[in-house]
Amino acid sequence: MTTRVIKDTALLAMADALEAGSAEILSANTIDVDAARAGGTSEDIIDRLSLDAQRVRAMADGLRDIAALPDPVGEVVRGSTLPNGLQLQQIRVPMGVIGMIYEGRPNVTADAAAICLKAGSAVLLRGSSSASASNTAIIDIMRAALAGVGLPADAIQQIPADHRSSATHLMQARGLVDLVIPRGGAGLIKAVVEESTVPVIETGVGNCHVYVDADADLDMALDIVVNAKTQRTSVCNAAESLLVHKSVADVFVPRVVAALQQRGVTIHGDPAFRAVNRDVVAATDDDYALEYLSLDISARVVESIDEAIAHIRKFSSGHTEAIVTSSLAASRRFAVGVDSAAVMINASTRFTDGGEFGFGAEIGISTQKLHARGPMGLTEMTTTTYVVTGSGQVR
Repeated sequence: MTTRVIKDTALLAMADALEAGSAEILSANTIDVDAARAGGTSEDIIDRLSLDAQRVRAMADGLRDIAALPDPVGEVVRGSTLPNGLQLQQIRVPMGVIGMIYEGRPNVTADAAAICLKAGSAVLLRGSSSASASNTAIIDIMRAALAGVGLPADAIQQIPADHRSSATHLMQARGLVDLVIPRGGAGLIKAVVEESTVPVIETGVGNCHVYVDADADLDMALDIVVNAKTQRTSVCNAAESLLVHKSVADVFVPRVVAALQQRGVTIHGDPAFRAVNRDVVAATDDDYALEYLSLDISARVVESIDEAIAHIRKFSSGHTEAIVTSSLAASRRFAVGVDSAAVMINASTRFTDGGEFGFGAEIGISTQKLHARGPMGLTEMTTTTYVVTGSGQVR
């Protein structure tokens, strides 16, 4: 088993190599972006695909952040001495071989490789064809850095993205691959969950809600809604739905409509929102259920916090929900009621992120209810072994 010192040395070498190879990475990324734009890809998706010098530095810094984190491998999760004298320890161990199937966002390539390496596992990376040139450049640079510090380059491998069959082979390599993680849109995730014979940790789409309560500070609420929706629209923790309590709707709805429209957001609203501005589009149930990943948001006025919770439980993807309120009772009721991976109280949904949570880079946001839920960092990429030490006991 590789020691922490060796793994951290490799991560730092990979980070330095990414920065040194920035020109090569950006040149490859230009090929992908130009092809995407020529193919009519939306600008929001192109934003996810695009790299610049700052984003390459951020990738490298993400690797350095992971190197600075404690090594989860070997951690004793719990231990006890049983009545018969057996000493029981549950210890974190590497998962083994992890497959990643993901779309767009070349930064995921570096994040996934680094997290899996630090967690003691090999990783098979199957990105999308739209980011093929970028991913190849990033992976080649990281593999060379690994070899340079004496680790096998094959701890990081790229699965060709030129045909869907490569993803199918990865999903069905049971016995060779220990875990598959899909990261992308609803279609990709659904396909991996349904077709994989390898165990899957399901990352989810982000239909995230902001609920403005009767007891909300409306200035704070406005700042949170605008940030959650517009700070970056093409990511899964951006807000896609807005709910406003009826008691503050007369004051807040005109303010939030004006603020969002000023920033180019199209509002898909109920009659209360449409009455404020004729440019508000009539919302349907499909709108309320949609992860837009664009400058669009669904919105409605609710009669109570219970109605807000019911709406969220019906339409949410289980990613992140936010409440703006000065009421401790309301915040507690909301946190217990919505049943999502993350709940923000008086804070933007944009904080649901491994880096923001202090986990270093993340491998995705899990919306399921298995051992990994929410931002998946190092510990979520390990499993455990029970080590039992005796002195001759028999049963």
